[in-house]
Amino acid sequence: MIGLADVRAAQARIAGRVLRTPTVPSHALSRAAGCEITLKLDNLQAVGSFKERGAANRLALLTEAERARGVITVSAGNHAQGVARHASLLGIDAVIVMPRFTPAAKVTRTASWGARVVLHGLSFAEATLHANELCQSEQRVFVHPYDDEAVMAGQGTLTLELLEDAGPLDTLVIPIGGGGLISGGAAAAVEMRPGIEIIGVQVENYSSLSSFPGEEVMPPGGATIAEGIAVLQIGRQPLAVVRRHVNRIITVSERAVEDAITLMAEGAKQIAEGAGAAALAAILSEPGYFRDRRVALPVCGGNIDSRILANTLLRSLLRDGRLLRLIMEIPDRPGVLADIATIIGERGGNIIEVSHQRLFAAPSVQAAELEVMLEARDPAHADEIALALGERYIVRRA
Repeated sequence: MIGLADVRAAQARIAGRVLRTPTVPSHALSRAAGCEITLKLDNLQAVGSFKERGAANRLALLTEAERARGVITVSAGNHAQGVARHASLLGIDAVIVMPRFTPAAKVTRTASWGARVVLHGLSFAEATLHANELCQSEQRVFVHPYDDEAVMAGQGTLTLELLEDAGPLDTLVIPIGGGGLISGGAAAAVEMRPGIEIIGVQVENYSSLSSFPGEEVMPPGGATIAEGIAVLQIGRQPLAVVRRHVNRIITVSERAVEDAITLMAEGAKQIAEGAGAAALAAILSEPGYFRDRRVALPVCGGNIDSRILANTLLRSLLRDGRLLRLIMEIPDRPGVLADIATIIGERGGNIIEVSHQRLFAAPSVQAAELEVMLEARDPAHADEIALALGERYIVRRA
């Protein structure tokens, strides 16, 4: 089982090849969560994720004969980019197998580092089987995304840097997919800061450790915004470390992750993908547990598709009342639209979208249905606008 010495050796081996990312307190997140939050910003790595730490360490340990054979790996995106980048820097030929559902941005970025990208399968398991077949037929070296001690030690350098740079801490909160990040981090933390609590985070559809510290369960899988930790089963070697050193597992919902992405963007001014916001989602989901603690978490990835980010922000705005969708039954006569716009404008609302339907939705030929989406400052402001409109028109919220 790896320990602090392995992580320190990895740190020396990859020095200068990966960025020593900032470790910073976030006052906005701390106020929102009721505890002191420190962020480790690995979303600022060259490939936008901590994953290149493990890839850099594993590739640096290859023999000359292994480099000549080339490497292959399977990944939903971040590990793929890490292997592709460091293979390119070392002049190693690389093949990356990615599931077909992988976000387009991650596929494009991986290919931009010069690796050959193969899209195969509708799941990570199917992609893994194909990668193993290619590995045997092409006699390449397989670089496992998490179930490899060199990869685990490389990922652990994130926590090593965090603990070297941060002030006093009570708790580390780390997301779990295959387990490379939390196992490497735990190996470093338990020796550097004896007594520190280590908490793992999984999303509902991929919560194989939901019965922790009991036996693993087989989660249902399926769609998740946190595709970076969408792994059905944690790796064998990471699991051994987790069982020994991790104190607790928290399972978070899709909504919690979406809200954490929004708060990370608005509060901390950091772009985080779903996996990168999962640790914050856990803190927000159990505020009583974390209250007044000194907590550190990694923003471990920032590779989120622009459309998904935009939709996530809008969904969060709708949920917390800052975006308001109203459907109104109005008389079909001149001046009504102007009156509605005046009511909204005088109260400081901002109209974003209007849909005016006469033929299909109105209950009477003398009436029309109007759908308005508007922006408010907060839920109380939204209620004020809706109440003012309701004094003159039949209004319901959608």
